[in-house]
Amino acid sequence: MLSGACGTLALALRGTRAPTSAVARRGLRASGSRPSAERSDKAEEPPRAFDPALLEVLVCPLSKKPLRYEASTNELINEELGIAYPIIDGIPNMIPQAARMTRQSKKQEEMEQQ
Repeated sequence: MLSGACGTLALALRGTRAPTSAVARRGLRASGSRPSAERSDKAEEPPRAFDPALLEVLVCPLSKKPLRYEASTNELINEELGIAYPIIDGIPNMIPQAARMTRQSKKQEEMEQQ
């Protein structure tokens, strides 16, 4: 009995829906999306630079210690832990999994010295 009611409701809704192409066009206008051809005509904008003033409020999410900006690698460095957070388009990626190690662990250093 429930499946019959669902089927009737589905038929009723099908008749009231706008064609898919009209829905898609409405969605494009509402979201402000442009076709890719229009986007490619624009000249690419240069990447945004990191604002060093952010260093006053940013800290390492792991140690809560201040970070140092390294312009040559475009990274925020935590000297204590030996990790570097990348800066992408002027935005620091402070996710620990995205950070790279800047120095080897003590165990690795000892193995290389032997």
